[in-house]
Amino acid sequence: MSNQQPEMNTEAATATSMPPRHRTFLNLGPAHPAMHGIVRMVLEIEGEKIIQCKVEIGYLHRAFEKHCECGTWTQAFPYTDRLNYVSPFINNFGYAAAVEKLAGIQIPERAEYIRVLMSEVSRITDHLTCVGAVAMELGAMTPFLYFMEARERLYHLIEEVSGARITVSYGRIGGVKADLPVNFDTRCRETFPHVRKAMADVHKLITKNRIFVDRLRNVGGISRDDAISYGFSGPLLRACGVEYDVRKAFPYHVYDRMKFEIPLGHKGDTYDRYLVRMEEIEQSLRICEQCLEQMPGGFERQDLEGVRISPAEVLASTQLGEPVPDYENKVVDLPPTLKGMERQRHDGIMVDDPGITLPPKEETYSNIESLINHFKIIMEGPGHGIQVPKGEAYMAVEGGNGELGFYVVSEGGSGPYRLRCRGPCFFFLSAFHKMAKGHSVGDVVPIFGSVNMIGGELDR
Repeated sequence: MSNQQPEMNTEAATATSMPPRHRTFLNLGPAHPAMHGIVRMVLEIEGEKIIQCKVEIGYLHRAFEKHCECGTWTQAFPYTDRLNYVSPFINNFGYAAAVEKLAGIQIPERAEYIRVLMSEVSRITDHLTCVGAVAMELGAMTPFLYFMEARERLYHLIEEVSGARITVSYGRIGGVKADLPVNFDTRCRETFPHVRKAMADVHKLITKNRIFVDRLRNVGGISRDDAISYGFSGPLLRACGVEYDVRKAFPYHVYDRMKFEIPLGHKGDTYDRYLVRMEEIEQSLRICEQCLEQMPGGFERQDLEGVRISPAEVLASTQLGEPVPDYENKVVDLPPTLKGMERQRHDGIMVDDPGITLPPKEETYSNIESLINHFKIIMEGPGHGIQVPKGEAYMAVEGGNGELGFYVVSEGGSGPYRLRCRGPCFFFLSAFHKMAKGHSVGDVVPIFGSVNMIGGELDR
């Protein structure tokens, strides 16, 4: 019997002597700053590499649709503001357009231009916030400050128009809340160069910065087919090379009169999303400038001339039984919250239908018929409020993150029987596991930032 030991397979011996590879489960969020406090990700990782990613949403369910179904058609506007609170005008106008489509309402041309103008200003603020936040989360604080300064200038314009910076509630069934302020075009033309300068500065700082590019390029990509399959739209879909934009595919308002390009990416990765958003800011500025040029009636019609009287004087004269003031030569000085609703501006911003449109404020103050008309539209109950015929309609607009759709059902009452919102963020999060798989834990933050998840839009 031989004393020679059998030879061992070296590879097998090495394999059995190595410890098995361990996988760890890591909770990222909802308390993590980058998760906005409302998204939880369970990462299955080997070392730093993500093997699986499970996304949990629902921490901020707002019951948006049910709230809208419990109120009137007009009372839904403040709820739409809170969907994507970074670009609220688009939410306002998308909902209003859906109801107008169902009711067969054609709004005045000037109101259509105002909606397009303010939608694009809103889109710019959305993209500035997204790009600035992504840069900041990667340690590039200066681009974030540049873009926040530019966004602040746009917020001043928004505040002049609506009276609020974020929760604007500016849309109305049949038009908009108020006309544009005096010399608004001048202030827009003074503001846009500051936005362009901020973009140029940021391009110089990070577009070809090696650290920034390495953190974004070939990270979080998704194929063209997968993007379409998951229902992507907006900048994330266009970053995959798909030329789809609701403003071009299904033009609404006056977008068919606007000349603008659809920026496209190639790889569908986080870097392409950054470039697409940067170029979309420039395209939105182009649209805004075209609106200022084409605005029906121009801006000179905003300068109201005549003897200026206060609302208190109007009320005092009517309470004393004096004749109703002659408004042909008088202008009622409305308080700031009611500016732009004067009789001289009314026809340009709201449809001429007493069943839909609130009367001019000076007439509400001065005669009982207009006051009754006002209350009939505002009050709740049978026979009150805006009456929309039975039926259903779907209207989609191009939101800051993609296709934002509203499906409304009416039973003929003063409020929606059913309201459904298609928020673009939901589809991005449903495919996030594909975007994150194979990357490192540190890549989750820029990928998630490029998705531009907005809580109110996601958890409706």
